[in-house]
Amino acid sequence: MARFIFITGGVVSSLGKGLMAASLAALLQARGYRVRIRKFDPYLNVDPGTMSPYQHGEVYVTDDGAETDLDLGHYERFTGVSARQSDNITSGRIYQTIIQKERRGDYLGATVQVIPHVTDAIKEFAKADTQDLDFVLCEIGGTVGDIESLPFIEAIRQLRNELGRERTLSVHVTLVPYIAAAGELKTKPTQHSVRELTSLGIQPDVLLCRCEHPLPENERAKIAAFCNVRKEAVIPALDAKSIYAVPLQYHAEGLDNEVLRAFGLESDGEPDLTRWDDIIDRQLNPEGEVTIGVVGKYVGLADAYKSLNEALTHGGLSNRVKVNIKWIDAELFEQSEHDIAAALEPMNAILVPGGFGERGSEGKIAAVKFAREREVPFFGICLGMQMACIEGARNTAGITGASSTEFGPTTEPVVGIITEWMSEEGIQKRETGGDLGGTMRLGAYDAKLAGNSHVAGIYGTQDISERHRHRYEVNVHYKSALEQGGLVFSGMSPDGELPEIVERPDHPWFIGVQFHPELKSRPFAPHPLFASFVAAAVKQSRLV
Repeated sequence: MARFIFITGGVVSSLGKGLMAASLAALLQARGYRVRIRKFDPYLNVDPGTMSPYQHGEVYVTDDGAETDLDLGHYERFTGVSARQSDNITSGRIYQTIIQKERRGDYLGATVQVIPHVTDAIKEFAKADTQDLDFVLCEIGGTVGDIESLPFIEAIRQLRNELGRERTLSVHVTLVPYIAAAGELKTKPTQHSVRELTSLGIQPDVLLCRCEHPLPENERAKIAAFCNVRKEAVIPALDAKSIYAVPLQYHAEGLDNEVLRAFGLESDGEPDLTRWDDIIDRQLNPEGEVTIGVVGKYVGLADAYKSLNEALTHGGLSNRVKVNIKWIDAELFEQSEHDIAAALEPMNAILVPGGFGERGSEGKIAAVKFAREREVPFFGICLGMQMACIEGARNTAGITGASSTEFGPTTEPVVGIITEWMSEEGIQKRETGGDLGGTMRLGAYDAKLAGNSHVAGIYGTQDISERHRHRYEVNVHYKSALEQGGLVFSGMSPDGELPEIVERPDHPWFIGVQFHPELKSRPFAPHPLFASFVAAAVKQSRLV
C-alpha cells in the first residue's frame, strides 16, 4: 500500500522542490523502496508542450509521448525510473477533463464546482497506478498562497484526511535568507510560510530550509517551536557544490531518517549511496577538461536546454573530464564568417541542438559547415540533424536551394513536415494546417542501425529506441543525393521511411540524430552518444 509524501513550496521561495523530491526519492530508493514522483502544475496549459522555453524551460518528453515539466527530467535522472503521462498533471488538463464530462452530461445537471469536482479529479490523479509502489512523492507546483495552486492544496488536505496520517506526510520547502548587513539568518519567512500553509489546513511534518549558511542549532530549535514540528524535522538545505551531491547532503542532515520515522518505518540501516559517491568523486576530481560549443537559439535561458546540459555533464563523468559548455547564439553567425571562426576555433567539439522556427537557422548551418570543414567533432540533435542535412545538400551534394518547409516555400524541401507515420497504435496522421499543440511525433520510437556504422559501434547494437519531439523530418527522397555527398543515413525507422541518424564516415566524429538522446541520459548511466561525443572532444583537445 503506497504512502504519499506531499511537497509544497514556501511563500518567499519555492525553489528546489523538484530537486528535493528527486533527491528524497533517490534516498528512499537506495534503501530498497519502490518510488515514483508526480508533478502537479497550476498553469492552465493542457501540457507544457505549448509553452515557450523562455517562459518555462525545456519540455521534457516521456517514453509514452507526454510533454511534461522539466522537473520530470530530474526525477528520471536521479531515480532511473521512466516517467509516464500519468506523472504530470496541469490545471488545464484537469479543467479540460471536467468540462468535457459536463458537456457530455456526466454530472446529470449538477452544478460543477472546484469542490468537489476539481479536487476529486486531482485526488484521482494522485492515487492512480500506485498499487506496486512503496512511496509516491507529489510535488505541488507554485508557491503556497498563489490562487492558482489553491485547488491542489485543498486536494492534498482532503487526501491526508482520507488516507490517514500513517500514510501521508507533508514536506514544506522554505527559505531562510542570510542578511549580510546584519550577519545573521532570518527565520521569519519560514514562520510566515508555515502559518500560511497551516491556515489552508495542512500542518507540515518536515521543513526543508533553503539557506546559504549553516543553520545553527538554536535557529533550528526556534523554527521548530514556532512551526510546531520536531527540531530533527527542520532539515537545513545548503547550496550544494553539485546537484548530484544533494542526496548525500540531505542524508547527512537526516532527511530520509526523519521521513521514515514519521511513517513508523525502521531507519537503522544505511542506504547504499555508492554510486552517488562515485559520481561526486568523478565530478570533483576530473583528469582533464574540454570545451564544447552549443550553437542554439534559446541560449538566454539555461533551463531551455536543461537535459542537454546534464547529458554533456554525464558524458564528462563517463570520461572523467570536466565539460565546459560555451553557449553561443546561432544568430551571431549570420553576420560574417570571421565571427564564426573566432567563436568556434577554441571549441573542442560543436553541438547544434533542437529548436523550432527559422530564426538562427542559417547560423546553425554555418556552424555545421565549420565543423565539417575543420574536422571538429559535431553532434546535431533534432533540428541540428536537419541543418546538417541542409548544409550537406547545399555544399557537398550540389543542391544549392536546399531548405526546410518550416522556413517557408522551397523548391528543394530536404526537410518537410511529417503528416503520417507508424506507431505502436497504428498509422498516425496530422494535417499540415492543423493546431500546433499536440501534433508532433512524440515519445519513444524504434530505429534500425546499419551494421557497419559508427553509431552501431557506439550503441553496441543495431536496434535502439529513442524519444522524439518534432514536427518536421528529413525528406527520404533526398537520401541518395546526400549519401553521394558523403552524408550517410546510418539509422532509419523500422519501415525504412523516416531517417533517424546521419553520419560522415570520413569525419573524426560527425553524427546527427532526429531524436533527443539527452532525455535518456543518467549520471550513473550516461547516454552512449554523449559519452562517445565527449571522448571525441577529449581527443580533439589533445590535437590542438
